[in-house]
Amino acid sequence: MSIEIRVPTLGESIVEATVGKWLKRVGEPIAAGEALVDLETDKVNVEVTAEQAGVLEQILKDEGQNVGVGEVIGTIGERAAAAAAAPQNGAPRAAPAGTSAPREDIGASAAPPASDDRAAPATPVAQKIAAEQGVDVRKIAGSGPGGRVTKEDVAAKLETTGRQGDQATERQSVSNTVAPSPPRFVAPSPPAPGPQPLAPGRREERVRMTRRRQTIAQRLVEAQRTAAMLTTFNEIDMSAVMEVRRRRKDSFKERHGIGLGFMSFFTKAVIGALKVFPMLNAEIQGDEIVLKRYYDIGIAVGVEEGLVVPVLRDADRKSFAAIEREIADLATRARDGKLSLPDLQGGTFTITNGGVFGSLMSTPILNAPQVGILGMHKIEQRPIALGGQVVIRPMMYVALSYDHRIVDGNTAVRFLVRIKELVEDPEALLLEG
Repeated sequence: MSIEIRVPTLGESIVEATVGKWLKRVGEPIAAGEALVDLETDKVNVEVTAEQAGVLEQILKDEGQNVGVGEVIGTIGERAAAAAAAPQNGAPRAAPAGTSAPREDIGASAAPPASDDRAAPATPVAQKIAAEQGVDVRKIAGSGPGGRVTKEDVAAKLETTGRQGDQATERQSVSNTVAPSPPRFVAPSPPAPGPQPLAPGRREERVRMTRRRQTIAQRLVEAQRTAAMLTTFNEIDMSAVMEVRRRRKDSFKERHGIGLGFMSFFTKAVIGALKVFPMLNAEIQGDEIVLKRYYDIGIAVGVEEGLVVPVLRDADRKSFAAIEREIADLATRARDGKLSLPDLQGGTFTITNGGVFGSLMSTPILNAPQVGILGMHKIEQRPIALGGQVVIRPMMYVALSYDHRIVDGNTAVRFLVRIKELVEDPEALLLEG
């Protein structure tokens, strides 16, 4: 008896996912609890595991296809049944997920027989639709990875075939009912523009955007479209903070088991500034401003697919050590793809540090519905005027992007000045905390 592999509940407000990668191929044995497939959602990746031991019998949803919660994406069969259905006498075996070779889809309809025994390079869904419509899948040019024929390719072939048949019928009908007109000269229409062939030696590659990347793109554009976003800049002398870190880093790590970084200083400074200028710890809901009386600080983390923003809850109640420890944990889980949905939800203000990648200056985009985001940058030794003399100091440019609909320019400037004052005077920062 087959066991259905279904899309699990993905979390609040998430009803759809994209099949990312099958971790098993058809016919392979599976242990109970073993991961079968990765699903991509807007926020996190989800592993679907086997409910019982057996073999992967069918893959009903191929990589890149969208699926809904509760939808069947494959089946698990008993080992004996799968062994009886396995290919014999050197017949082609299913290819691993993610390759251009076809998977076997046990129980799916086969494409119409051709003159040779080679399997059609098509997805299981494409083979099934082609078989139902009587189309030879081997005669369709594939647009998928490695030239695989997808269901979209089959649909395009059917549409073209149907259009050609309709045109032939129309021409026959006209010839039977309308008297022929005398020939007349018609200037030829220019050909429709199409893809230009590449010069020899040039290559292009098409890569499918992950669901998360699509969501990131959509939200960034939406933030710029809906908010009156503006950015103001300042610079901070990092000498005092760097001196504190130099003197205290060894004892701090020995006592707390974590390094003393810059993020805890800036997190504390942001909280101190938000207490003075609460409008930057708010959001707009309809015609109301919602002022947050708590401080859940989003910390942007760079991962392979872009930035994710896990949230440091109640950051105002945490010590320097607790902040450093939690940020390190969130960053590690973000890069390992182990963040949960609650880790990413909410947040009242965001900090992003482009300096770790070498950025000297940038204009960060708001993390909607938040109305403020602080951008940190690379520390550079620069000459500045101090006490009537030119001296060299480790300087950092900082940027504050804000929603001008509820945050006035003078508020934004003073907010950034307050952060500068706190970071440049760690004693004041400790008192503020």
